[in-house]
Amino acid sequence: MTNSISDLLRSAADQAVPIVRGITDDHLADPTPCAEYDVRQLTDHLMQVVINFQALAAKQHPDFGVEPHFVEEGGDWRARFAAETAALVSAWAAPGAEEGSSGKMGLPARTVGKMVLGDLTVHAWDLARATGQEFTPDPVVVAEVWPAIAELAPKAREGGVFAEPVTVGTEVSDFDRVLALTGRDPQWRAS
Repeated sequence: MTNSISDLLRSAADQAVPIVRGITDDHLADPTPCAEYDVRQLTDHLMQVVINFQALAAKQHPDFGVEPHFVEEGGDWRARFAAETAALVSAWAAPGAEEGSSGKMGLPARTVGKMVLGDLTVHAWDLARATGQEFTPDPVVVAEVWPAIAELAPKAREGGVFAEPVTVGTEVSDFDRVLALTGRDPQWRAS
């Protein structure tokens, strides 16, 4: 049985939303496993991803060219993240969202759905590690993300989205393998 992207995203969102809600203002300038982002920037980036992939689910063209500043806009950005992830789940549950190709990417819609699933899951881990929170992804989500990331990794590295893979031992979890494939050290901890 194939899991729907919306069901997988619901599970990933159920784990990501508490992580974002757990980010305190004093953590916003802290480093993350994504060397180019601090907590504020990574939270902004993840919100942008969540919003733009709603558009991709609807076969529209998102704008990734604008630098996001959701955290600095004021208001309750934590509640907005929860609302936007709920909208993401709904967008991918819409009839036809998983069919055809999505937006300018020209990739199969289901592949694009797995891209946002990977981003939501991996960046939730990034934010959890950066802010000292616990995070364990849903194994069903990891089972979907692992082959998708393995397939997309060479192009993602070419485009500068992923760093070079990190070497991990044979006795690691599938999620640790996902992290390593994206260029993250599964043992990374905030200092």
